[in-house]
Amino acid sequence: MTEEINFILDSTKESMDGSVAHLEKEFLNIRAGKATPQMLGGVFVDYYGSQTPLSQVANINTPDARTITVTPWEKNMLQPIEKAIMIANIGFNPMNNGENIIISVPPLTEERRKELVKQAKSEAEDAKIGIRNARKDANTDIKKLEKDGTSEDICKTAEDNVQKLTDTYIKKIDDHLVIKEAEIMKV
Repeated sequence: MTEEINFILDSTKESMDGSVAHLEKEFLNIRAGKATPQMLGGVFVDYYGSQTPLSQVANINTPDARTITVTPWEKNMLQPIEKAIMIANIGFNPMNNGENIIISVPPLTEERRKELVKQAKSEAEDAKIGIRNARKDANTDIKKLEKDGTSEDICKTAEDNVQKLTDTYIKKIDDHLVIKEAEIMKV
């Protein structure tokens, strides 16, 4: 195969890898009932006049599956952190014990689990759309090469390779979704 086709295949693979990586990142934000530090990833604290991610002003731990503890590096940050968690509107009620903030993560209801599965399916579908767009772009580039004189057989083989890549990445996404669904629905 020509150098241009190899470049097209490599950039397509890179784009598809990006879609899967994005999906994995989005799945981290969908909580599956057990406490994780990522649950507070979207919380920003007013730290000396600037909005700072919570992870940069405090240590976030999960001592057990239902509890998150936030230990600020400066004691005077307890109130602003507590306020920031409440403002973030993520459904947690922080408790301040004078040294750190303790958050009890409530168990998920069946209804909420189903909503989270829908959200996970939606994210997976978005990732599949990204992969299909990468396939479309690659096939368009291959068609341009064919118009510019690259042999029809080479272009057909390249299109087949793009389709194989697409099938592989769609399967990866489906596998990730099955694992996430099982994680969410597990009581």
